[in-house]
Amino acid sequence: MKNKITVSIAGQTYHLVASEDAEYMEKVAAHVDGKIQELLEGTRLSLVDGAVLGALNIADAYFKEVEASENLRRQLKELLEESAKLKSELSEAKREIFKLQNRK
Repeated sequence: MKNKITVSIAGQTYHLVASEDAEYMEKVAAHVDGKIQELLEGTRLSLVDGAVLGALNIADAYFKEVEASENLRRQLKELLEESAKLKSELSEAKREIFKLQNRK
């Protein structure tokens, strides 16, 4: 289902249509607006320049988060592999202990 919402970004009105709910779309628009407003505050940047720089900042944050997420996935995979290895070693040690106890 498509949701329609009107938002204001940098003083401009935009009519959005998306499958996400209105609350989410408002949150995204507010984030973009905030980033652009930060750049425009106290400067003589044009709206277009502010929007482009805001987009660059958002893209930079996005790519850094993707990289951090990939690093966490890699670490998790390594830890899971180590855990599996240690479980195997533990099972082997338990078998050895059992064998040694039964020799007596």
